[in-house]
Amino acid sequence: MNIDKDKLVKYIKKLNEPKILVVGDLAMDEMVYGDAERISREAPVLILQHTQTKPILGGASNASHNVATLNNAKVSVVGVFGEDYQADQLDGAFKAAGIDTQYVVRDKSRKTITKTRILGSITTSITQQIVRIDRQTNAPLCSETEENVLKNIEKAMPNYDAVILSNYHIGTLTDNVITKTIEIANKFGKKIIVDAQRDLGCYKNITSMTPNLPDTQKSVGFELNTEEDLKKAGDKLLRETDAEAILITCGADGMFVAERNSKYTKIPVFNKSEVFDVTGAGDTVTAVYSLALAAGADPVYAALIGNVAASIVVRQWGCATTTVDELLSAVEKL
Repeated sequence: MNIDKDKLVKYIKKLNEPKILVVGDLAMDEMVYGDAERISREAPVLILQHTQTKPILGGASNASHNVATLNNAKVSVVGVFGEDYQADQLDGAFKAAGIDTQYVVRDKSRKTITKTRILGSITTSITQQIVRIDRQTNAPLCSETEENVLKNIEKAMPNYDAVILSNYHIGTLTDNVITKTIEIANKFGKKIIVDAQRDLGCYKNITSMTPNLPDTQKSVGFELNTEEDLKKAGDKLLRETDAEAILITCGADGMFVAERNSKYTKIPVFNKSEVFDVTGAGDTVTAVYSLALAAGADPVYAALIGNVAASIVVRQWGCATTTVDELLSAVEKL
């Protein structure tokens, strides 16, 4: 495909303008590092000498972090914390990133979503993950908490240009929260971008969504092996959601954008040979794509910018973010 670099640069330079509201499963990745010392006498397990604990924004929190590094932290999150130690850690991580948490609801009956990774190393090897411990409440929000979340969404929405619904299916985005958030956003004329893993057809009257290939296949009910399959899947999701565009991320095969009136665009992947870690890359694409749409880019150029951003973060370990300057530098090398 032909890419107008001047057009790309124009929209990248405008990414710092829109204000974004992120609604979803707010999570923390707690990284616990240690040096392997010896095998325990009590059991055949490693003993690690603790070196550091690093809280990282994950889940919907990672989407907001990616937005924050691009738009000078003009982003707020709506979701639920528990009343536990992890809630204060997560709140501190948000504050360190400059992300506004005034619309977060606390619910003592729920655990703050935390994924603790224990990582060990020795001087002659790289750091490796040994085990992961998940803390979360999978049940949907209770009616009182759901009502408080919706009140905060109604209060916040007028102040933002777009809303991202980031659904990791850990209970925050109930059917009612999804429906009402979309209604409120449409009432105020805001862009609505969905990042979900299943039940894609239940998001009605949105601007766009960013499913990956496996999740798209599950949702539409058939395999996507050819470009014709992608067109068919895109059209199905467009009909079901009444979206303006569907962005399907295809991993090493790039991206596919389906728009109304049978308009399709296949976007190749950038820096294919330099992939180190794809963790959180989907959140990066959603965040950048949403900012670009809110800044006035059409879906194809918004996806192109998201693709460039993904090519940057997959060369870093863990949930990574990028900046406007890095995007501009990457575009110059295309």
